[in-house]
Amino acid sequence: MAAALVAVALTTPAVSAAAGGRSSAERLRRQQVRGLLRRLNKAPLASIQSPDGDIIDCVHISKQPAFDHPLLKNHTIQMRPSYYPGGKYNGSKNEPHPITQTWHQNGKCPDNTVPIRRIKEEDILRASSIRKYGKKRPRYIPNLIPTADPDTPKQHAIASARNANDHYGTKASFNLWQPEIERKDDFSLTQLWVTSGSYTDEDLNTVEAGWQVYPGMYGDNNTRLFIYWTRDAYSETGCYNLVCPGFVQTNNQIAIGGSLSPVSIYGGSQYDIDILVWKDPKGGNWWLQVGGSDVGYWPSSIFSGFTNGASSIQWGGEVFSPDAGQTSTQMGSGHFPQEGFGKASHIRNIQVVDSSNSLQPPSVSGVGLASEQPNCYNVQSGTDSVNWGTYIFYGGPGKNPSCPYSKTN
Repeated sequence: MAAALVAVALTTPAVSAAAGGRSSAERLRRQQVRGLLRRLNKAPLASIQSPDGDIIDCVHISKQPAFDHPLLKNHTIQMRPSYYPGGKYNGSKNEPHPITQTWHQNGKCPDNTVPIRRIKEEDILRASSIRKYGKKRPRYIPNLIPTADPDTPKQHAIASARNANDHYGTKASFNLWQPEIERKDDFSLTQLWVTSGSYTDEDLNTVEAGWQVYPGMYGDNNTRLFIYWTRDAYSETGCYNLVCPGFVQTNNQIAIGGSLSPVSIYGGSQYDIDILVWKDPKGGNWWLQVGGSDVGYWPSSIFSGFTNGASSIQWGGEVFSPDAGQTSTQMGSGHFPQEGFGKASHIRNIQVVDSSNSLQPPSVSGVGLASEQPNCYNVQSGTDSVNWGTYIFYGGPGKNPSCPYSKTN
C-alpha cells in the first residue's frame, strides 16, 4: 500500500503540470477567440433573434467589416451599380422572386444598416484553428480534367463555360435543397465560380456565391446563402461571407450566411434562387444580386487579377469530407441527374455576361461537364429555348453500391 502511495505521489506533479499546460493553452485560445469576435462582431443599432437560433445584428452601413481592409479605409460606398447587364431575364418568362430567410419572421433591419449574422464563440472553436476559421483550403476550384485522386477531400459535379476569357459575370437559377451531411466536418454546397489567374502562378482570384449546408461553420444543418473570395489561390486572403474584410454590403434585408427557407421537397414543391454576379463596367467592382435584389459588391481594389474578364466560369455542386473513406454526404437533392425535375437538383437559365455587358447563353456548343467520381456524384446538361435555357441536373448520394471508393485503398 505504501509503495502504491509513493508511486501516486511521484506522478502527481507531472500530471498536474500537464493539466496546467492544457489549461493555460485553453485559456490562451479562448482569449484569442474573444479578440477575434470583438473584431468581427460590430456594434449593432438593433438585433433580431431568428427562430433558427441565429442573431442578426443590424450594423450601420459605414461600420461594416469591409472597412477594416487596409485598401478600403477611405472607400466611398457605391450604393448601386452603374450599369446592369442587359437581358437579365432572357430564357425565362418569370422575373425572380425575392428570397426569404428565416430571420425575416421576427423583424427587419432599418434603413442605412446591413444585417450581419453574429458569430459566436462556439462557431470559431469548431474550426481546426482560429487562423483557418471561415477559410477554404487551397485547391478548391474544380478540375476541368477530373481525376480519381485518392487523396482529394472534395468531389465536384460541375459545368463550365467554354472560352470564358471574354466573360464578365454570370447569372443562373439555383434549385434549393437541404442535403444530408454524414460527418461533422463534411459540407455540401451548390455555387457559381468566377475566376481569373491560376494556381500555378499563385494569383488565382475568385468571386463565388451559392448555398451550402455546413455544420462545422454554422453549427446546424440549415441551408444557407454564402459568398467567398480570394486573390491568392486561397493561400492567405479571402473568406466565407463577412468573416474577413472585403465584400461591401449595401442591402438591409439579406443576411449573408443566413438560413434560406423554404427548400425543395423530393417529388414535391420546388424552390429556386436567382444569383447574378457581374463586373460593373464603370469602376470594375464585382456586384452580387440575389433574388433580383442588389446585395453589395467586391471592390476591384481587393483583387490582384480581373483586370479584364474572367478566365473561367463554373456552376455546380461540391462535397467536402476530410476523413478517410467515401462519404455518404449528399450533393444537391442526394439523387442522380437522370431522375430529372423535382427529384434531382438543377441549375437553370445559365447565362454569362459578355463584353458588351449583356447576358447570353454560355456558347453555341453548350457547357463542359466534369465529375471526379460520376458513380458518387454526376452531372448532365441540356437546353430548352422556352423556359429553362441552358441547364444542368447534378448531384448524388455519395457512397452507394456503385461508389465504394475509399481513400485508404
